[in-house]
Amino acid sequence: MNDDSFFSINRLVEFGLGLTVAQQMVKSMNEGVQQMHVPGAMNPMDQTLQDDSYFVVFDGEQAGPFSKQEIARLIGEQKIHKETYIWKPGMPKWKMAEQLPEILKIVALTPPPLK
Repeated sequence: MNDDSFFSINRLVEFGLGLTVAQQMVKSMNEGVQQMHVPGAMNPMDQTLQDDSYFVVFDGEQAGPFSKQEIARLIGEQKIHKETYIWKPGMPKWKMAEQLPEILKIVALTPPPLK
């Protein structure tokens, strides 16, 4: 084999080194992006609010965050009904409870009041 061949040892070593450098660059960039914080914006990489955190509007006032268990309790106490506005991280705007499939699932799994 001559040195101009694709399969020459020099070409293979060059390729391997290039691949290793590229992998290290990707790893470094991913770590930087994960640590990125945009001031004034809700940071999607910040895990302070979990996916099951909900905010609810009671008498025109925002309340929360509430967990799914707390939402189930509030539904059982009839404090949340189908026209109650609810929001969770990732949603662009507030929606009524009847428009959220995950809330409808909680309603279906919550026993009705005894009264």
